[in-house]
Amino acid sequence: MISLDEVATACLALPETTEVVSRGARQWRVKDKLFVWERPLRRKDLEELGDAAPDGPVLGARVPDEGARAALIADQPDVYFTISHFDGYPAVLVRLDELDRAGLAELVEDAWACRAPRRLLAEHPLAPR
Repeated sequence: MISLDEVATACLALPETTEVVSRGARQWRVKDKLFVWERPLRRKDLEELGDAAPDGPVLGARVPDEGARAALIADQPDVYFTISHFDGYPAVLVRLDELDRAGLAELVEDAWACRAPRRLLAEHPLAPR
């Protein structure tokens, strides 16, 4: 299982990333733009998900668009999911206890790239996969 400290290490390894705590949850930002965050499920979320609600920690992560979110969920529904709260918003939820280290690296790099300014992306291009 991936820990929140491992998430922090992966996020903070990316250029100009900071960690903040908001309402008791950890968030990672690039140039003050949120790209990955701890997302505890709320009562409404749990009711919506029913038996499919994860027991472990959940992350939120930015994605390029809703199509990318749909592709992640279709490809790995045991890892990625969403709730109605995120309808129309380019983000995906992640079952942290189902994510492996390679998936974590890809997730945080892609989320960072969605939010980093063009100048920063040009100065620090991500390695091709």
